[in-house]
Amino acid sequence: MNKRPIQPEDLYGYQFISQPSISPSGTVAYVNQSVDRENNKYITHIRAAAMDGSGDQRLTDGEQDSAPQWSPDGSRLAFLRVARGVKQLHSAMFEQAAGSLHPVVQHTEVKHGVDAFVWSPDGRYIAFTSRVSLDAAREEADTEKTKEQANRKGYAFDRTTPKAEGRGWWDGLYTHLFVLELDSGNIASLVSGTWDISSPVWSPDSEAVSFVSKQPYSESASADLDLLHYSDVYTVRRSGGSPVKITDSSLLISQMAYSADGGQLALLASDRVYGSGSHQRLYVVSTEGGKPVRLAPELDMQLGNAALSDMKAAAPSAIPSFNWEYSPFGLFVLGTQAGCVHVYGFHADGSYRAVTHGQEKDVYQYTLAPDGSYLVVAALTSERPGELYRVDIETGKEQQLTRRNEEYMNSLQVRAPERFYFESTDGMEIHGWLLLPPGHVFEKKIPLILQIHGGPHAMYTGTFSHEMQTLAAQGNAVMWVNPRGSMGYGQYFAKACRGDFAGGDYRDLMEAVDELLSRYDFLDESRLGVTGGSYGGAMTNWIVAHTHRFRAAVTQRSISNWLSLYGTSDIGISYVEGVIGGNPAEHAELLWSRSPLAHAHRIETPLLILHGENDYRTPITQAEELYTTLKRYGKKTRLIRFPGSNHSLLKSGKPSLRVDSYNQVIWWFNQYLHEKE
Repeated sequence: MNKRPIQPEDLYGYQFISQPSISPSGTVAYVNQSVDRENNKYITHIRAAAMDGSGDQRLTDGEQDSAPQWSPDGSRLAFLRVARGVKQLHSAMFEQAAGSLHPVVQHTEVKHGVDAFVWSPDGRYIAFTSRVSLDAAREEADTEKTKEQANRKGYAFDRTTPKAEGRGWWDGLYTHLFVLELDSGNIASLVSGTWDISSPVWSPDSEAVSFVSKQPYSESASADLDLLHYSDVYTVRRSGGSPVKITDSSLLISQMAYSADGGQLALLASDRVYGSGSHQRLYVVSTEGGKPVRLAPELDMQLGNAALSDMKAAAPSAIPSFNWEYSPFGLFVLGTQAGCVHVYGFHADGSYRAVTHGQEKDVYQYTLAPDGSYLVVAALTSERPGELYRVDIETGKEQQLTRRNEEYMNSLQVRAPERFYFESTDGMEIHGWLLLPPGHVFEKKIPLILQIHGGPHAMYTGTFSHEMQTLAAQGNAVMWVNPRGSMGYGQYFAKACRGDFAGGDYRDLMEAVDELLSRYDFLDESRLGVTGGSYGGAMTNWIVAHTHRFRAAVTQRSISNWLSLYGTSDIGISYVEGVIGGNPAEHAELLWSRSPLAHAHRIETPLLILHGENDYRTPITQAEELYTTLKRYGKKTRLIRFPGSNHSLLKSGKPSLRVDSYNQVIWWFNQYLHEKE
């Protein structure tokens, strides 16, 4: 088969695999997302395969089905399906012999849809979360009439942070917990109050549900939930009553799981000592309540998945329930380490080991078999989009289960990136990758483009990226680096950029470029490009304002002005105070001196500015301020605004806009890096 270079439009051909769930009989259900090019949208349906990968077939006929979960006995599959514009809970009996579902039953008709759900261990109940208004009249009112009335007056806000990336301005709704009884169809509300809950998990006896929530730990504590840097576990009885606080308000908890005996909860949490640069660690706490105890305290690793990619269609999996009697390890957690994400198994004594392996792998989701003998993981590799793999826990033996992208990928020219390491001038080991154009034979010099990740506390991997591959296919060498501040290289490394923006992190990036230019004589130092998004966009802006060595630059969803970001971003307060080290009232000079905008008049590099109009993380005013200044000083620049797009444009934005953004970047770099050819 003749293979061709990867183009931006090839985004339309990928299958995005996620959310595996294993039945007791060994059938794995999962979500397959594809792109409907004609209607410019994503299609998700649920498929199933046997544990040897055979019989992979479509289970559901909907176009927006997700989150499959088997009932504990494997007789029924529950999932979310969009009905009248919002996600509702559905299920269907599963015919094992035929490998098919019986007619689908809709279980909920909640006004604002179901966000997440989980089966009770006895299979009689499903706990779910949904957003509600505490104003009963509003909940009962006709939606269109309510909107018309609301538009006749101004919107009032009392919250410190009244907007959120991906959701927009706060609508007065709170995420609460409900329980559906399958036999009767009755739905009961288990919580109330002006706070949100997340991550519900059932106790093993199906008598209680635990969840994570931010609430003041005492009457004298700050009642401003937007400023709380901790969250707690609460447990509520299925039969009702007030939730009981389990933890001690010392951690920001993101995930949790029950032990099989119901005596402990495992917590994935951060102590926030270094703000967003703090490692997530593993803790255990008695279900009776108390102070969480850190498991494996000597482990210097970010737990969870901190890897960035444009090829993942779902968030990382929650921790599965655990059993210390599994041999040798019974608690499984994702770990971000040295440019990879793997599953790690933990023992009650704190010992641990990697369960999955591979130098270039990003395990972004995983699930544990009911008998605890194997995992099914969704993982990216260096040359392929995500697929499902079965991993034996004892031996680590791996078997690929799905091949949804194989035929398509066999038609494309893909080149795996090469790892490199070097030591910075102040003794830091810096890790990165170099991707060369497919078919490159080293006979002529080629441009080099530096990619910079966001965060800054995220991590690049060496796995397949459509963004990187499209740039390389144009005849460019593409490099990406994990400078100080990145996760995956220890706590000291992760916090090293805090209070030092454009200090050590800037030096790491420039020294990485120098390192590769010194190693490879086919890289053309006169044709350098630089690009990055979010924090990487801020760094791109800073770089071109402080050096003229780059011939072209593209800044995406970037930051230009720390002073204005403070009051306009949904995380402005914590981010600016934590990463830069101050606030506008007390540290205006510091924030301005570290703002790329303050130095933008010195930019000589042609700079393309890409930004989503609905970005609440780095609002589009950041792009507008930079663009206006550059135009005022007669610089070469262009601003491209993507309508209806938020901060996640490249990961989950409208397919046509993602493709357009790739094409815009290629067009800009081709103008300035390939003009000699």
